[in-house]
Formats: sequence, structure tokens, C-alpha cells
Amino acid sequence: MEYMSQEGYDKLVAELRQLESVELPQVREAIAEARDKGDLSENFEYHAAKREQGRLLSRIRFKQRVLANARVIDMSRLGTDSVQLLCKVEMTNLTNNSKMTYTIASPHEANLREGKISVKSPIAQALLNKKVGDIVEVRVPAGQIKLRIESIQLNG
Repeated sequence: MEYMSQEGYDKLVAELRQLESVELPQVREAIAEARDKGDLSENFEYHAAKREQGRLLSRIRFKQRVLANARVIDMSRLGTDSVQLLCKVEMTNLTNNSKMTYTIASPHEANLREGKISVKSPIAQALLNKKVGDIVEVRVPAGQIKLRIESIQLNG
């Protein structure tokens, strides 16, 4: 079961619709055009289009499985007393005294540029169920860091 925000769920549904209604018909059309050109054994366009079709069908099946197992979280039932999925956490890195803010998101919504880290990441795992003022130690690729939780807010 995958928990996610309504925004993340809607985005996945839109991506799936795009794949099924726009990209897949384009690839099928390319296969038909390439097939009309004759000998398939040496037809590069045909083989490339078939590979693209396989890649698209794989992505479609993956998104369908994710959506079949997705559960949208009711934001009204979340609290800010401890860190949990969809919370925005402001913290201080005690190693270099820098501040950082991340939103704990489902793996499918994670996007570092938007400040969203996967709930399965080492930092998120260390923060889960902790409270404001708690200090957590996290092993990251660069080594061990200490983080102090400054605030917890609902992201929504």
C-alpha cells in the first residue's frame, strides 16, 4: 500500500492518461507506418517503434499498479505533534549549523528540487515520529550528521 497526497494521486492519474491516450497511439501509428515500408527484418524504424511501445506499456503497467495500491491521506486527520508523511519539517544541521526544510513525501512524489524527500530515505526514516526539539543522527553518503527538529507543519 502506498500512501500519498491528493496532489500526487491526481498527478499520477494525469500521467497515466497522457501515456494511454496520447503517447501509446502515436507509437502504434509509427509501428503501422514502419510496417508498411516492407521487410521488417532490416527495418530500423519498426524495431525502434516496437521497443518504444514495450517501454510505454511497461510504464503504463507500473503506474496502474501504483494507483491500484495508492491510498490518499486525509490531511484533516494529520497532526503536527510528530513528524509523519506529508509534514514539512524545518531542521538545523548541527554539524555545520545550516538550516534546511523538507516535506516528507511518498516515493512517487519525492522531488529534491521541490524540497520533497521520500519517506523511505535515510533522513525521513530518522525523522519519523520525532518531535520538535528532538535531535536525530542520520548516516548519509557524506557521513554521519546530527539534525535538530525546529518545527513541524502540515504541507497543504
